[in-house]
Amino acid sequence: MAATPRRTPGPVRGWFGGRAESQRAEAQAAKDAAAGAFYELDTAQRDLRISVETISAVDDSAAARRAIADFEALGRRIDEASSRYIEAVDAQDLDRDDLEASVAGRARAELTAARDELVRVKQELDRFGSSLGPLLGKAETQLARLAPAVERARQALLAASNALDAVRESGLRADDLAARLAALSPELTRLNQGAGQHGVPQTLERAERVAREAEAIRAEAARLPERAAEIDHRLVSLRTRAQALTTRAGQVDPVLSELRRRFSAACWQDLQHVPEQAAENVRQAERRLTEARAARDAQRWPEATSLLSTVRALLNTTDEAVSAAGDRLRRLNAVQKDPQQEIERTRFAIRDAQRLAMTGRATPDPRHAGPLDECVARLERAVGTLEGRHPDYWHFLTETEAVRQTVARVVTRIREDRGGAPH
Repeated sequence: MAATPRRTPGPVRGWFGGRAESQRAEAQAAKDAAAGAFYELDTAQRDLRISVETISAVDDSAAARRAIADFEALGRRIDEASSRYIEAVDAQDLDRDDLEASVAGRARAELTAARDELVRVKQELDRFGSSLGPLLGKAETQLARLAPAVERARQALLAASNALDAVRESGLRADDLAARLAALSPELTRLNQGAGQHGVPQTLERAERVAREAEAIRAEAARLPERAAEIDHRLVSLRTRAQALTTRAGQVDPVLSELRRRFSAACWQDLQHVPEQAAENVRQAERRLTEARAARDAQRWPEATSLLSTVRALLNTTDEAVSAAGDRLRRLNAVQKDPQQEIERTRFAIRDAQRLAMTGRATPDPRHAGPLDECVARLERAVGTLEGRHPDYWHFLTETEAVRQTVARVVTRIREDRGGAPH
């Protein structure tokens, strides 16, 4: 927008009276009014440009781009109105002694038209400024977040660096954490270069990301001594457990001998490889423990943790297999001594389900009755396998367990069909 034309004082005149002086005074008043309108428009444009530049720096949305384009179009309208005003001011010298009334009148009319145009454009500018409220509020909010976010990022980096120094003083290297912290240095450089170079949204996002990553490094560094102690404890605990399992695995052979001597092959065939597999698992676990100790001594914490997880999985598998042999012998002993207890337990489950199926009904629902009738028949067939010289007790136990599971599913279905109400 062009600068306000400067009014140059003319010579001091006496009072002449008449129409020319009256027209001169009116033209001068029109000129002063136009100058005031020009000043107000110029001030409003300058103030609004700050708001638009704020939005432009922060917001890249379609609405923001449209607002910037609208402001540029308004700028062209302002330039046109300003040019008309300046032309009207420069057209006549209202301080001339020989100013004619007609010339003064024409100047007044031109200046009044220029003022009216300036006022109209100012009104358009005001309406446009009001429409910027939501965009400007959003932009100012982001700008208000910017400085605190950058400062939080710097403080988080400093805290991470101090935490790493403390860890190193305790004798732990934390090389991986140091490398992650070093990788953030270029990001700090970009933060220091400021939003003017990289943009407000990008700088805000970068500051928040750097703060998160630096805080994660600080937290891991602070936990590192505890993590090292935890790994040391697990190394000792798992080695002790491996030794105990070696002893327990040695007890599986006598259990298998008894199973072979007293029960049919179907009762123990799936367990005959347990001693060899248990011994192999323990050997593998001990090798992984040695590797985990080496990784811990080299402070390769993720590797040590992964190896210890492998050891635990191997020992859990071995523990289950070794326990299965002893559990099998106990269950077979119990059913050989008194199979009736297992039979009654299963029959009770069936009868209880049958009563539930008949509750509130004259006849049971075939969807429920059919599976329960099959369970009765299946139980009777399982009982029949106990006859003979060498009963397959393990088959009997697995069958009764399967029958109870089927009954449980039927009961669940009945309750679901009745809306989940308790019975």
